Amino acid sequence: MLARMALGFVCSLALMLQSSQDYPTKGVRLIDPFGAGGGPDLTARAIGPKPSELWGQPVVETHPGAGSTVGPALVAKAPADGYTLLISTSAQAYSAAFSKNLPYDPRKDFTPVAPLTSQPYVLVTGRSSGISTVGQLVAAAKAKPGQLKFGSMGIGTGTHLGSRNSI
Repeated sequence: MLARMALGFVCSLALMLQSSQDYPTKGVRLIDPFGAGGGPDLTARAIGPKPSELWGQPVVETHPGAGSTVGPALVAKAPADGYTLLISTSAQAYSAAFSKNLPYDPRKDFTPVAPLTSQPYVLVTGRSSGISTVGQLVAAAKAKPGQLKFGSMGIGTGTHLGSRNSI
């Protein structure tokens, strides 16, 4: 999967280079709106070294905060010239649903360039819980409302929404 996402990014860069032989004439910024070490950060850092090597400058910048809306706000305010790119996830759609006061319009202020990854979700329980099916988990949640705990990447993320809507 990493090879496929790197190939997609490199192909996207090649298309940009074909359209302008002088690109880049200034620094290119690949904005990661999530914290260091998360999935989007790993993606950005996997594809960032080659352009950095080619252009002789760092490309990836991490701008986390405010439920991952700081980075997109920065990109939305940047000129639409191909020099400021965003590593985006479905969290951008969630942000639009949860926040009425975003400093950008998630549907109008961005243009998709290339899909980089996909991510499956896995539901697990502790072996000692005795829960081995989703039906058993749902039954346990209904029997003990508000007592089951789950882990997620944070409020409004895919793991949070998937968990909250499942149990």
